[in-house]
Amino acid sequence: MLVALPVFVLAGWPFGGWALAAVLWIGVHALDMLARTRTRDGNLAASAVQIFSLLFKSLGLLVVLFATAASSPHLALAAALTYALAFTFELGLSLLAYYGGTP
Repeated sequence: MLVALPVFVLAGWPFGGWALAAVLWIGVHALDMLARTRTRDGNLAASAVQIFSLLFKSLGLLVVLFATAASSPHLALAAALTYALAFTFELGLSLLAYYGGTP
């Protein structure tokens, strides 16, 4: 997220888009950490909690982005692009760590 901040400043994009993406990113990861600490058992109920957590995090994220798009499309576009790039970067690092490690 911090890597995108200079891009926002240099491109003249709305800073609120970066801030919204950062708040959403932190919120989604906080909810993810909370769900993971509650579901360490590995049983069926724990799997269901993880699935519903994923569903509601995604729906919450989309609701916030659509509400922002209704009021300020440029802000929502900047936030969505920043969030998508951060997600892609994190996914790439996770895959690199998983497949790049020793078996």
